Amino acid sequence: MGEIQIFIAALLVSVAVLNAVANWLQVPYPIVLVVGGLGLGLVPGIPHVELDPDLVLLIFLPPLLYSGAFFADLGALRSDLRTISLLSVGLVLATTAAVGLLAHLVIGMPVAVSFALGAIVAPTDAIAATSILRRLGVPRRMVNVLEGESLLNDATALVAYKVAVAAAIGGGFTLAEAGLRFLGVAAGGIAIGLLVGHLVAAIRRRTDDPMTEVTISLFTGYAAFLPADELGLSGVLAAVTAGIYLGWRAPELASPETRLQSYSLWTILIFLLNATLFVLIGLQLPVIVESLSDSGIDAGEAIGYAALVCAAVVVVRLVWSFAVTALIRALDRRPAQRARRASWRFRVIASWAGMRGAVSLAAALALPLSTDAGAPLPERSLILFITFAVILFTLVGEGLTLPLVIRTLGVHEDGEEEELEEVRARLLAAAAALERLEELAGEEWTNADTVTRVRGLYEFRRRRFKVRAGKIDDEDGIEDRSLSYQRLMHEVYTAQRAALVGARDRGEASAEVLRRLERELDLEESRLEV
Repeated sequence: MGEIQIFIAALLVSVAVLNAVANWLQVPYPIVLVVGGLGLGLVPGIPHVELDPDLVLLIFLPPLLYSGAFFADLGALRSDLRTISLLSVGLVLATTAAVGLLAHLVIGMPVAVSFALGAIVAPTDAIAATSILRRLGVPRRMVNVLEGESLLNDATALVAYKVAVAAAIGGGFTLAEAGLRFLGVAAGGIAIGLLVGHLVAAIRRRTDDPMTEVTISLFTGYAAFLPADELGLSGVLAAVTAGIYLGWRAPELASPETRLQSYSLWTILIFLLNATLFVLIGLQLPVIVESLSDSGIDAGEAIGYAALVCAAVVVVRLVWSFAVTALIRALDRRPAQRARRASWRFRVIASWAGMRGAVSLAAALALPLSTDAGAPLPERSLILFITFAVILFTLVGEGLTLPLVIRTLGVHEDGEEEELEEVRARLLAAAAALERLEELAGEEWTNADTVTRVRGLYEFRRRRFKVRAGKIDDEDGIEDRSLSYQRLMHEVYTAQRAALVGARDRGEASAEVLRRLERELDLEESRLEV
């Protein structure tokens, strides 16, 4: 077995073990994976692994962006569009400027190089933050805002990064040129994303094979990202736009079988991609420290500079959250906006949830080694070290203390409202089912007894949902009857599975038949909680 195969196998084993440790410790898995990767990188004898930036930006990033956009709540994105835009565009540019000025004035980096550092550490990675927020039960709006921010801020940061790097290696730029380029790159990326979304939708409308549809969904992110990137446009916005467009149209494009298969596949794929990236981030420390040592930079001085930049990204995010909110409140006093204002607790938590991740490290590693004139790019090794320090501090430091911040502020989930929203949706669906049954009752192909049984089922469901919504009293003990039914059916399904396994063991049923019937039982049992 070759070294690459051994490394991949070891990486997957590490991901599985570290994820189990994270579950045991009840700590978000990104934190444990990064620390675990860091520990593995320090073990003597383990070869140093240098992360190829193209691997992140061209292989990992497209499916991560596409899936995040596909499963995003478009209604929530629209309702908080101003907040998300201010974070994903305004805050990214503010962080780029603040860190750039700090790096230039205090560290002494050239202007273009310092602004490249600012753009590198500006975008957030919401994986760790949202996993904590969901586990601790904060309002859903907070999770939606952070996820929306992380979807779009990569685009802003990478465009700013490209402009700064172009200036650093030999081409000057003005703010006007940078602004026009940003608008052009963003508009082009959105246009390509919409085009790819339309084409994929047209193809999927003509396809009824679940395996083909799932395969198409796997490469859609690449189909949007890679052409846009090749044309110098925003591949990030292209993948996000295609994902949002197709996610919104998914109910009309995908069959039930396709939805079941694709959701399961995407869930495990996204976990593996994220988990692998976080372990690889941790493994970069020896490479980065070695690079810093080769450049002759004093370690203590580098740590001090890294601490300054870490403090800057945290302070800028906190100040931005409060200052911009105060400005908006002063300018927009509409009653509808007053009702949606975020509390100061919301802003504190959002400020402390600004973890950085793989995109920042990939951008730092992608810095060119030299300028157009052939001279080494100034402070490249220091930028790598500072970037790693920011990722480690925000991911581990903020990640481990975020639960304490949430508990101290006393922020709780608006679970009752979310449950009522789901119950109202179920009531709507049950009413639609009953209405359709009445329309079909007179058709020749329907059986009266069957219609009566199905009508009874949905009338029972409607009464149960009305009880849950508080619209009627539970005089008939509907909830108790439902719980009794669920327990009874669990026992029935268990007995069926045992009988099928026995039939396989005796040679009376093949393994294929067992798997097919088990799948049917699993799908039926998964509906018991409804």
